[in-house]
Amino acid sequence: MLQQTTVQAVLPYYARFMSAFPTLAALAGARLSDVLAAWSGLGYYRRARHLHAAALQIVRRHGGRFPRRLEEALALPGVGRYTAGAVLSIAYGERLPVVDGNVARVLSRLFLLRGPRTAASGRELWARADDLVNATDSPGDLNQALMELGATLCTPRSPSCPATRPPAAPRCSCRRSAG
Repeated sequence: MLQQTTVQAVLPYYARFMSAFPTLAALAGARLSDVLAAWSGLGYYRRARHLHAAALQIVRRHGGRFPRRLEEALALPGVGRYTAGAVLSIAYGERLPVVDGNVARVLSRLFLLRGPRTAASGRELWARADDLVNATDSPGDLNQALMELGATLCTPRSPSCPATRPPAAPRCSCRRSAG
């Protein structure tokens, strides 16, 4: 629900959705039309369709538990590298990186990576994220911290890190560039 939607906008939808489908089995057992109705107003209905289809696969093929293997997670509808890395690192402690727009901004500033986003720069960001996640004992915590840092302090415009002085601030390029 949070893809391309703010937390504030999602909160009432999330509460309604979880009330209607409190478990994965409840979501998997629901009619797609009911899932879409509960999602109504959020837009991006393809996400709801993927969520429902993934719930069905998880219940049928994985005993109702999100798969622990990357290949199996990536085989779920709507699950890509970012989502698989986030779930597997946070839920199971797997050493998998995440790179979304917020994390890309944090890493670009931290490692002084400049220039337009290209396939090559994307590979560089994933490699840097992979290095970081492999250097920590808590990959899920690291990934959550990078996502939160990018969403709250290391924002696209007017980053707050010079004022709040998080641990990476001395290395961060946001003092020199807000981009």
